[in-house]
Amino acid sequence: MAESVTIARPYAEAAYKLAKETGAQGTWSQRLQKLALIAQDGEMAQLMGNPRLSAEQVAELFISLSDDSDTVFGNFVRTLAENRRLALLPEVSRLFELARSQEEGVQEAVVYSAFPIDEAQVSALLQQLEPRFGTRLTARVEIDPSLIGGVRVTVGDQMLDASVRGKLDAMAVALNN
Repeated sequence: MAESVTIARPYAEAAYKLAKETGAQGTWSQRLQKLALIAQDGEMAQLMGNPRLSAEQVAELFISLSDDSDTVFGNFVRTLAENRRLALLPEVSRLFELARSQEEGVQEAVVYSAFPIDEAQVSALLQQLEPRFGTRLTARVEIDPSLIGGVRVTVGDQMLDASVRGKLDAMAVALNN
């Protein structure tokens, strides 16, 4: 995991720089998200690894599926294909979004929940958390059944633990002291 982030980071930074130069961060964001979904498809993964297809053929396939005629974006996709890095598109997209959020003053809150939560609950939670963390937040929800109930939220290097597991752990420490 850490290796793919290390490899994807320079591509994401280059993509963000190219998008920022033309003021097209939103457009590039949509393009990268679309190609990230395409790259995660099982059949596309097989095509990307097919030695009979040249990097240019794979790149052209991705470009045609993106329904985009932007030359700069096309060249970016070709560079990824030539370096056999198209499989990193999901990570490149995620890092691109992170750079975009940081520039816009928005941070990502990772919400760990014991059970699935819907968009309305996430929205209400973010409204309560934004004043506490002093920034606008976007949420990524991850399910962690070990929490038993409640949520644990991390924003950057800060954590708020309102889970049943966290309360039980705190009680155990208090009883042992």
